[in-house]
Amino acid sequence: MKRKSVMLMFAAVLMVSLGGCGCFYQQMKGETPPPAAAPAIIVPPEQKVDVPMAAVVSPLKDVNFDFDKYNIRDIDAAILKENLNWFQAKENSGKKVRLEGHCDERGTVEYNLVLGQKRADSAKSFLVNLGADGKLIETVSYGKEKPLDPGHNEAAWARNRRAHFLPFQQ
Repeated sequence: MKRKSVMLMFAAVLMVSLGGCGCFYQQMKGETPPPAAAPAIIVPPEQKVDVPMAAVVSPLKDVNFDFDKYNIRDIDAAILKENLNWFQAKENSGKKVRLEGHCDERGTVEYNLVLGQKRADSAKSFLVNLGADGKLIETVSYGKEKPLDPGHNEAAWARNRRAHFLPFQQ
């Protein structure tokens, strides 16, 4: 056992001493080590500049939904009836509208995308049944990806469960 440890130590010392010989012979030949690399120039990231955007004010009102639901409540039915007046006005004849379905942050991305689409489709169906032209209403779901309120409480979640009307600029 003692002999094995002595042999192991001898081998380690031999390897260290022979490893240094290569550098000695390199200097003897007149070779020089490569020059050191130039120090890297560190540039700080550009500062993010907020570009002011004009707020898009829609004449159409949003409708909200209960948790995990897509049915139209009585209070929201009254809002949709008000929105119908906009669709039927002469100055808005032929104008297209995007109806966006939104959800709160709870639930999976996939589930919320489907629920947001059901909310948008539900609001569209309600308007079409009242007499709006369905060809002028495009529906899309954003699920939980574009919250109106970034909060993490029941009040914020209630504001985020909505169908948002966005008239196209023509």
